[in-house]
Amino acid sequence: MNISDLRFFEAVSRHGSMNRAAQELHTVQSNVTARIRVLEEELGVSLFQRHARGVSTTPAGKRILPFVGRITKLLADARAAAQDDGSPSGALLLGSLETTTALRLSPLLSDFAKAYPDVRLVVTTGTTRKLLDEVIECRLEGAFVAGPVSHPDLDQEVVFQEELVLITSRSIHSMDELAKINDLRTIVFQIGCSYRQRLETLLAEMGIVTAKPLEFGSLDAIISCVSAGVGIALLPKGVVAAAWQDGRVAVHELPPERSLVDTLFVRRSDAYTSSAMTALLDMVRPKSVTGSLSSKP
Repeated sequence: MNISDLRFFEAVSRHGSMNRAAQELHTVQSNVTARIRVLEEELGVSLFQRHARGVSTTPAGKRILPFVGRITKLLADARAAAQDDGSPSGALLLGSLETTTALRLSPLLSDFAKAYPDVRLVVTTGTTRKLLDEVIECRLEGAFVAGPVSHPDLDQEVVFQEELVLITSRSIHSMDELAKINDLRTIVFQIGCSYRQRLETLLAEMGIVTAKPLEFGSLDAIISCVSAGVGIALLPKGVVAAAWQDGRVAVHELPPERSLVDTLFVRRSDAYTSSAMTALLDMVRPKSVTGSLSSKP
């Protein structure tokens, strides 16, 4: 079984399209189709069901898909271990919540880049759910996500603690007024965001029914919509501080059991820890709230 064929299979499965997979892999569609056919013949099963909109992964394909990331990561770890002489270098692929990147990581990553110029640091943002999937499937080496997290394949470490606040337009002076607003909307990140889930739980406990949420992929867009009176949001206090001080939004504090949330750094427990990863965590830990290491929950 050729590892390159497995990479082709993973890309097609993820995109649901031979053509889009070919574009990502910088090849032609006919090459992707041929490689998939060879893999199917070798395994003796169909990996995809073809249809007018593209392809769907078959049950057999779904069963082998988890192994692809692990095999690819194992080979990459072996290569990294062989080349790792203790001096941080090479690629380091991380993920982070957008709020964590804006509030906590920007200055830290700048310092890291200056201290370790031989490391090619790549940070992608996403929701907690998406980032966890990326780490579990070995597409990211680690990620900063909102807790709590429970997964048998992940190690987790508390690195920051955030205070969440409810933000509204300045015309709303207390949370009691929310129940009187018809068609109250929440302004949120995409499904999979833990802050979104916490906001929905908070409003449900208050007996408040909201209209369909408005989803945005940008922190600035969420704050701007709240400022304009479009809806309300739940975000870390630090990321809304400037808008609050400028008088663009009103901030409503919550009791500690609702407001405090841990930001965790998660990584696969079976992954190789490179010198670059060790150097990064050594920079993060002094700035963390507790610095405590929590193994598998």
